[in-house]
Amino acid sequence: MAHSVSSASSTSPAVRGTGAEEPSVGTLVQSAMADLSTLVRAEIELAKAEVGRSAKKAGISVGLFGAAGVLAAFAGIYLFVTIAEALTALGLPRWVSYGIVTLFLLLLAGIAAMVGLRLIKKIEKPERTIETLRDLPELARREAPGERHRAVPEVSNGRVKRQGTESYTL
Repeated sequence: MAHSVSSASSTSPAVRGTGAEEPSVGTLVQSAMADLSTLVRAEIELAKAEVGRSAKKAGISVGLFGAAGVLAAFAGIYLFVTIAEALTALGLPRWVSYGIVTLFLLLLAGIAAMVGLRLIKKIEKPERTIETLRDLPELARREAPGERHRAVPEVSNGRVKRQGTESYTL
């Protein structure tokens, strides 16, 4: 909201009449704050509307990807049945053909499980988070400013290093 100054402002202060008072600085600030608040609320509503549309599209996309995955799994089943029937057509008994396909699938499952287990073992614990959670009860006690006796963790190159037990002053 723009504030306009009356046409009397173009004349000198001595010529202006006392009837055309300009708004005080407090009134102008209050009006600007109200305008700013309205603008922020409008921006928040716009963001909500945009995010709502995007979330709906994302939900539909995830559902379609899920359906594609289920259909691909069913197609995989029929692929392995086809492979087993092809082995039967080569002269193997049907039970041997299906047994070969089953053993192949179990071998693939075992390899996937071993790779997954190795990856799980490589996951690092969140040591910094664990350390800060251990310090939480101590941090909860309030101390007077300048009388803190805890070591402050120091962060350098993405690593947290704790200082010794010497005290420090804020």
